[in-house]
Amino acid sequence: MLPYVSRARTAARSLLVLTPLAFASAVLAQSLPSPAAGGTSPASPTTSPVTSPTASPNRLDEVTVTGTRSPMKLSDVAADLTVINRDAIERQGFGNIAALLRNVAGLQMTSNGGPGNSTSVFIRGAETRHTVVLIDGVRVDGQSTGGASWQNLPVSQIERIEVLKGPASALYGSDAIGGVVQIFTRKGSGRPQLDMGVGGGNLGQVKADVGVSGGSADFDYAGSLAIDRGTGFNAFLNTASRSYNPDADGWRNYSGSLRLGGRVAEGQRLELLALKSRGNAGYDAGKNADDRGITDTMAAKVSLRSTWSDAFSTQLSVGQSEEDYETKPSSPYLTETRIRSASLQGFYQITPRHQLNGVLERREDRLVNSGLISGGKSTRDQNAVGLSYLGTLGDLSLQAHGRHDDDSDFGGVDTGSVAAGYKLGGGWRVTASAGNAFRAPTPYQRGSVYGPDTSKGFAELQPEQGHNREAGLSWAQDGFDAAITTFHNRVTNLIAFGAAGSCRSTSGCYSNVARALLKGTSLKAGAQMGPVNLSATADFLDPTDANSGRQLQRRAKRFGTLRAETAISAWTMGATVVGSGKRFDDAANTIRLGGYGLLNLDAQYAFAKDWRLQLNVDNAFNRDYQTANYYQQAPRTWFVMLRYSPSL
Repeated sequence: MLPYVSRARTAARSLLVLTPLAFASAVLAQSLPSPAAGGTSPASPTTSPVTSPTASPNRLDEVTVTGTRSPMKLSDVAADLTVINRDAIERQGFGNIAALLRNVAGLQMTSNGGPGNSTSVFIRGAETRHTVVLIDGVRVDGQSTGGASWQNLPVSQIERIEVLKGPASALYGSDAIGGVVQIFTRKGSGRPQLDMGVGGGNLGQVKADVGVSGGSADFDYAGSLAIDRGTGFNAFLNTASRSYNPDADGWRNYSGSLRLGGRVAEGQRLELLALKSRGNAGYDAGKNADDRGITDTMAAKVSLRSTWSDAFSTQLSVGQSEEDYETKPSSPYLTETRIRSASLQGFYQITPRHQLNGVLERREDRLVNSGLISGGKSTRDQNAVGLSYLGTLGDLSLQAHGRHDDDSDFGGVDTGSVAAGYKLGGGWRVTASAGNAFRAPTPYQRGSVYGPDTSKGFAELQPEQGHNREAGLSWAQDGFDAAITTFHNRVTNLIAFGAAGSCRSTSGCYSNVARALLKGTSLKAGAQMGPVNLSATADFLDPTDANSGRQLQRRAKRFGTLRAETAISAWTMGATVVGSGKRFDDAANTIRLGGYGLLNLDAQYAFAKDWRLQLNVDNAFNRDYQTANYYQQAPRTWFVMLRYSPSL
């Protein structure tokens, strides 16, 4: 059992007490006489506004697309959705995207060591493979065990991130049992803009990036290049293991992106996107070798948005993503995933308050892996059709989605969801929703030596299934906002690696034997109090293995954040406290990982026109903590970056 850090536990408990108090204070601090703000039609696309340094990162007037696959004001979405804008990314996200997401209500992160190493993100306690990850609409996923490589997604090219919590297969098909994370790259507009940054910190970290953007109504462009590298620290602590190596586990990441868009005819806009990231991180696999895990992620898309009339528009998209992972030299391994997709979406506004959306999609997966029985390569395809209704009836908003996916491996799956929101007045709104979701087994789970041996009569793996219901209450008025969401997600047919007997391997097999119950309550609140902006989250989660009744691995029942930020003259400053309760590293709940509390600081100083200095200090009190057994997280980390952003 790992040592338990009492001071970290005290900080974590204090945070989880203070967060609900901050939540309640934000609600009670104002009277509630004002009428609710009126809604707007979801049919007209617009650009999300850039918020000021002290504005809430989740502004209700921001326009989002992830919750309904069409533009809609955040205040009208009948789902638990969080938006992280570019300003918040620059101040808090000097690491990778996974580190940035730890401040989002309902999300927890675990990592096997420092930057660049294997990372998992759990939305409401769901497995990391149960989250759809999109880059400008292009799905990124690994088809070996499943899930995107969070550690390889850079932040320098990102304009905003939208996090949809809860099942969404009725919109996005396979994988969306836990939720959806959509990453939007930077888009050019206005005068040509140069953005350059260079910085360094402890652990040998050095970063540099350069980007250029601009555009007009007829043509826009944005491109960037970035490098991030560090010597790291020794993350693996099990000295008794044959894999232990006392060397520092450094990392290198190189990334670039290009986004072009233009009007090719009246009402016709063509857009091209390309993004590539290569990560190379050290890890321990042998005592006498510098073992490396190398991840390549690529996404590309061509889309044509056509406006045929004031009421009807379409979007045709063709995209491809690739994710390759290789380890060497002690334990050579290589897996390559390619996902090709094509979609045609239609948006029809029946009246200003009623809209129908439809989608036709095709997805083709290819996995290359030496563990596959069929010559090291496997392919499959999915065809889908979906229909959505978005309506507003006075203070009542209704959203209904239905979808049919047909998989070449196991046949058809039907999913659906319904959601409603009602404005009660005085800034209050109540929401409720219900829906189901699924994740298709990966080609590796079905087609490797660990998949069911159908020649001996064992049944093929079936899709994992999720059934969710939730309710929420929110309030926003005069710079204050608060929300509470309670959810109940029952996941069946979970694919687990268990005892041998049903496959060709004697060491174990994949089978649909597990069940999980993911229920809990998530709170978030924000308050603008003079020059200070406060925000808080608190999650009370019960992630349970429904077969054994035990707590699911690496997920804490209590987790929360508390943040304060302000702008004083040329300075903007912020502080974030992150607190986590205990968790278990194994399914039997015998290996306990202690709770922890962290303080992260950030400051930005605009010392001249177009120049600013950024300072970040993570884990300011240098706490020792682990989110995976024997894998130490980063010690106190400081980083200073100089940025130059002139208009050309």
